[in-house]
Amino acid sequence: MLVAAALCPCPPLLVPEVASGAAAELEPLRAACREAVGALAAARPDRLVVVGPADRAGQGPHPQGATGSFRGFGVDSEVRLGAAPHPPARPLPPSLSVGAWLLAHAAPVDAPVEGLGVDEALAPEQCLEAGREIAASAPRVALLVMGDGSACRTVKAPGYHDARAADFDATLARALATADTDTLAALDPEDAASLKATGRAPWQLLTGAARASTPLHGALHYDEAPYGVGYFVASWT
Repeated sequence: MLVAAALCPCPPLLVPEVASGAAAELEPLRAACREAVGALAAARPDRLVVVGPADRAGQGPHPQGATGSFRGFGVDSEVRLGAAPHPPARPLPPSLSVGAWLLAHAAPVDAPVEGLGVDEALAPEQCLEAGREIAASAPRVALLVMGDGSACRTVKAPGYHDARAADFDATLARALATADTDTLAALDPEDAASLKATGRAPWQLLTGAARASTPLHGALHYDEAPYGVGYFVASWT
């Protein structure tokens, strides 16, 4: 059963070494993430799964001890998902590497930690089913769900400006703040892809897990669009 979830964006810029000169301006976002991730420890989970978008190489399960790095972003820094004496060879995708970094900088969670890289194009029903399976995998499951909103909020955004982006993100913010699984389940994959919203599939996986569990209460800690990208931080408990 799902007992708690933390929802965080996954830009590598969350790591101060990667952000470099922009590190200070993103500190409010980091603080919100630490608050949300720290709340997972209070839920006393038996299993913690970090879920995030991934390309083909990073899709699928990543066991505890898997490692990732930020070398592709110019920083010789490595992170590990939980602790294990012999880390597996397959590297974490960037979203899960950011999740592992957040876990290492928040209150420690005394539970096995695993990762799941999700195809951004995964069909909604497949996302929901994957979430139901995770919720049924242990008596007390917690999720750290990584994903960004639209990347089209301004002309300087990665996806340039799209007039639909602000409404899309406003709908997301309301759904995440209230643990509104109906709205999240109804997100259209094509709309999300055209707005470059990487969190659609992970959020729908969370929806499947939440629907298979006792109802959760949502709280929104952060809703801003630095660099024209919608970043949200929320807790479901």
